[in-house]
Amino acid sequence: MAPDTAATSAPAESEVMTAVDAGSLVIADIAREDAWLSMPSTEAPALADCR
Repeated sequence: MAPDTAATSAPAESEVMTAVDAGSLVIADIAREDAWLSMPSTEAPALADCR
């Protein structure tokens, strides 16, 4: 997928995982190539803030 390109539909199957590694929060869809994002774990929102 090209940078800055929005996906128009969700994949038929996805498996999303989250991990904290070396001070970064990483969220990845392991069913797709290059479908991940990361941010400093200190800047990640708390789950309660997302409800």
